[in-house]
Amino acid sequence: MDWTARRCVPCEGGVPRIGPEEAERLLVTLDGWERRQERLHKHFRFRDFREAMRFVGAMADLAESEGHHPDFSVHYAAVDVEVWTHAIGGLSENDFILAAKIDALPPVRASQAPAAAE
Repeated sequence: MDWTARRCVPCEGGVPRIGPEEAERLLVTLDGWERRQERLHKHFRFRDFREAMRFVGAMADLAESEGHHPDFSVHYAAVDVEVWTHAIGGLSENDFILAAKIDALPPVRASQAPAAAE
């Protein structure tokens, strides 16, 4: 499924959450994302802090254009991203759309290395 060809739709609640079984089925359409309870999560690694911050800036621009905003934290040259639909307290198709579009952001490309234990 090409999530990047789709657009996020405004959600003010009232949309049913994607259930765990459906979420697992859809998760395989994304590269390197994992489901943590009712959220999608991915760990991105970069060469340095500036590259990580360029990624965050590009992700912010994307989120604004889609009207759907991820949660994230920056750890020097790494960024942890969580995507979920706050209005419904779980996953919707918007989350899969945004996750795929985050992966497609140019020109910053993150390695898909797993997170190191902290």
